[in-house]
Amino acid sequence: MIDDVAPHAPDAGGDASDQLADPSVEIRGVVDRVFRAESGRVLATLIRVIGDFDLAEEAVSDAFVTALERWPADGVPGNPGAWITTTARNRAIDRLRRARRLADRQTALARDAAFEAERREAALVAAAEDEMSPIGDDRLRLIFTCCHPALAPEARVALTLRTLGGLTTPEIARAFLVPEPTLAQRLVRAKRKIRDAAIPYRVPPDHLLPERLDSVLQVVYLIFNEGYEATAGDALVRRDLCGEAIRLGRVLAELMPDEPEALGLLALMLLHDARRDARTGTDGSLVLLDAQDRTRWDASRIEEGVALLERAMRMRRPGPYQLQAAIAAVHDEARSASDTDWPQILALYDALWQTSRSPVVALNRAVAVAMVRGPDEGLRLVDALADGGTLDDYLHLHAAKADLLRRLDRSTAAAESYRRALALATNAAERRFLQDRLNEVAAGSDEVEP
Repeated sequence: MIDDVAPHAPDAGGDASDQLADPSVEIRGVVDRVFRAESGRVLATLIRVIGDFDLAEEAVSDAFVTALERWPADGVPGNPGAWITTTARNRAIDRLRRARRLADRQTALARDAAFEAERREAALVAAAEDEMSPIGDDRLRLIFTCCHPALAPEARVALTLRTLGGLTTPEIARAFLVPEPTLAQRLVRAKRKIRDAAIPYRVPPDHLLPERLDSVLQVVYLIFNEGYEATAGDALVRRDLCGEAIRLGRVLAELMPDEPEALGLLALMLLHDARRDARTGTDGSLVLLDAQDRTRWDASRIEEGVALLERAMRMRRPGPYQLQAAIAAVHDEARSASDTDWPQILALYDALWQTSRSPVVALNRAVAVAMVRGPDEGLRLVDALADGGTLDDYLHLHAAKADLLRRLDRSTAAAESYRRALALATNAAERRFLQDRLNEVAAGSDEVEP
């Protein structure tokens, strides 16, 4: 089962949409769209000015609550993003002034707190004089801060989605199948780590950029992969996560136009996402690449992805995301499964193996070998990977092995591999597909399904 394997509103202690009784559906929709489009930009600017994640998030949340209160009566402003920015800035100033007044009433031991609140208030007031205009690097700084290598990988994903992706804490928890309190604690720990370790709010210097950019790209691609092939649940595809990842990819491509791997990642996501509608049948069942109705592929996304890939490749700094995008482009440009240029795909996997010697790359290359040199040769490579044990709990290894054995008419062995894959599958659509294949090969080997 290999399918060219691809390895809302804010919550101020809750969801802003819950903090107002019965605003109009239309205004709710407008506020939600503005939040998705503008919250990351406004938050990045506030963090740059005051250097405090929590205060910035509270102020932005306050601004959207205020929008829900005022816009039904006052109407949507002509420039909603600017309105939110100004309102968030004013709410931050109000909070800092209250903190300073409280500190002023305390004993001399609290003078440092009063001084710090006064300093940040002064910074915001000064920013107000120039309308707190965002600078081009604000979101880029925030992306690199959220994806700092000192943070745990799961914390990077959560913090990126929370601050730049426009998802609430409950939404992120649901997306990655963790309890909401667990996800909330990850966010708290990540922000505390940024503060206590004095992680700088900046784009790293040139000598650190490659390492740090890798982390950023990995986080965005992880978000996309979870959307493209959901770990669990009834639906194979999580359109919301795919959309958020592509939006973040566009931000990176816009802010780093001379980084070919940023362009390559965006191209890769677009080229995969172009097939999204054809990946499931009308009943939600999984449809593999070779059986998909290619008229349902999104031609405009393919065109955009290929153009981005060509732009990246002209920079002559090839990397793993560009190579994966090139593989996806070969698939997307084939008029039918039989027209697929598998020798070219194998050559690209050979090149990818030189840059990314991961077991998953080796598995995908083995599938390409099977398509070029026959299933026996592919199975030999898959067996070697299985013997290594690294991918023993990887669903796609056992599914790929089962498929190769099925093509070789080794039904009993194929059934065994399908059972192993089925035991590892947690997504309902994948489980139904694997069960159907298992029943098919079990019948061919005269086995009775338990």
